[in-house]
Amino acid sequence: MDYDERKFAELLLYAAGRLAPDPAGGAIKLNKILFFAEFAHMRRHGRPITGAVFQKLRWGPAPRRLVPVRRALLEDGGATLVEETYEGQVQQRLVPLRESDTSMFTADELACVDHAVGELFGTSGTEASLLSHDEVGWQMVDEKESIPYEAAFLRHPVVTESVRQHAARLVQARQA
Repeated sequence: MDYDERKFAELLLYAAGRLAPDPAGGAIKLNKILFFAEFAHMRRHGRPITGAVFQKLRWGPAPRRLVPVRRALLEDGGATLVEETYEGQVQQRLVPLRESDTSMFTADELACVDHAVGELFGTSGTEASLLSHDEVGWQMVDEKESIPYEAAFLRHPVVTESVRQHAARLVQARQA
């Protein structure tokens, strides 16, 4: 899947703008929104929005190219970074200084971002991180490794009592 850095920069601005009214809309939550939107789009349409590579970090998934892309947006005057306090924690908030160019996105791509923003609106960065830790893709790799987009299609198995009993029988059969 090809990565489109220009599109990623515009997606970053778009998501940051959508987070503007959320008092907990700092960098940690922004990372999670980008992750949830990209992987939801992959699940629904078979391809990500920008192809950004996400890595597993302690606080959840984050785009590998986030820092240089954000730096470029700050340097070219497209955004500013503001430090705010939310629930006693300092958060860095990306504040767009211009509208994002949404002409390069489909309605479905923007809908995935809007849905992720809506689902996480009002949650803290810590709560958003904990939700991302439930994702199979985040769980299946080690810290600093890339999360494969194919993980979007993996789901946690439903473990019922009959499944547990079957697994126990299989273990006993192998030990016999």
